Amino acid sequence: MHAHGDDDGLIELKTSEQFEAMKQAGKVVSRTLALLRSAVRPGITTGELDRIAEESIRSLGAAPSFLGYGDFPGSICASVNEEIVHGIPGSRVLREGDLISIDCGAIIPADPAQAATGRWNTRGWHADAAITVPVGEVAPELAELSRVTEQAMWAGIEAVKEGVALNDVSTAIDGYTRTQPRRYGIVRDYGGHGIGSAMHMAPMVFNYPVRGERTVLATGMAIAIEPMLTLGRNKTRVLADDWTVVAKDGSPAAHWEHTVALTPEGVVVTTAPEE
Repeated sequence: MHAHGDDDGLIELKTSEQFEAMKQAGKVVSRTLALLRSAVRPGITTGELDRIAEESIRSLGAAPSFLGYGDFPGSICASVNEEIVHGIPGSRVLREGDLISIDCGAIIPADPAQAATGRWNTRGWHADAAITVPVGEVAPELAELSRVTEQAMWAGIEAVKEGVALNDVSTAIDGYTRTQPRRYGIVRDYGGHGIGSAMHMAPMVFNYPVRGERTVLATGMAIAIEPMLTLGRNKTRVLADDWTVVAKDGSPAAHWEHTVALTPEGVVVTTAPEE
């Protein structure tokens, strides 16, 4: 899920112990997304994927970060084709050739009893990640859109180091995207965010360089890096449900995200898939 700008501007620095809880949350998200990837097929509904996700998150001792957040009704965001982010899971049936972006967040609760019933405001430590999955066989340009978005995310992740300007991470994402033979729309209205004891915290992580952005990365920080690209232009609009963000020109979109922690032991992608 992208940043809503609902933080107080202060960057939270975590201890090694707190990072351990964030790594646990990351494993929950990674395992849940792996389960969802294998469940995506023509004929399944986005609501069924949401049910699978919530069961997985809770069975692994965590609570969903999205459920009830600003009244969001799902445990995942399920965004199909021209939907970029914040698609509400429900009765929509996936069809052969669709592209679905699945965004998932989990909290390791401070009180383990809250794994059964907890939701976005549960006290604890968060992880947040997104994948884009083809439904059956998809058009080559859709597969390439997803690949470029994922690699742009990894370009940003590789730029994360102690003492590096956050703007260098944004520049890496933007730079990789612009080196492609095809021009993609780099969504500017939404981006990544700090993460830790809340899902959305300072700093905002832009997917393009921003003049005047002065944040420097330091040990103790954790950020969610999440590029969103379209096959067309970068302009967006929000549907009548007040959540679903679509490409204004109706072009297909892809979204990839990982949570990245600057721990005392080095940079860790807490939501990386398990080998």
